[in-house]
Amino acid sequence: MNVIGIGTDIVEIARIQGMVQRHGELFVQRVYTQHEIDYCSSKKMAMQHYAGRWAAKEAVLKALGTGWIRGISWRDVEVYSHPGGKPSIRLAGGARTVCEKMGIGEIFISISHCRTNATAYALAVGPGSSEPDDAIEE
Repeated sequence: MNVIGIGTDIVEIARIQGMVQRHGELFVQRVYTQHEIDYCSSKKMAMQHYAGRWAAKEAVLKALGTGWIRGISWRDVEVYSHPGGKPSIRLAGGARTVCEKMGIGEIFISISHCRTNATAYALAVGPGSSEPDDAIEE
């Protein structure tokens, strides 16, 4: 695998909670896919999970090197969890197009949260040698 990009983000859970309280369903539907809404809403500490997915979306776009450019929407980046809890990324729309152009085959994601903050780290990889270009030969 060849590392194409990395990204990280941290967000205060209170910030996401405030946006949900101020804008309600409009905010939630604009930012999160139905799968993400169902997942987060099923959790006891739902706002921690919403914030974690927010951070993950930001981290992914940083790994792509695009940020929020025209043609990419919040819902183009979806976080889903495997039965064991491991999070993964699904891309659609503009985010998927950028990913394909860059030769990214997979984006790995790690999400963590505590009472006050949520953070995420994204690693975008593509095909290629796992040997560094400047490998030391013995």
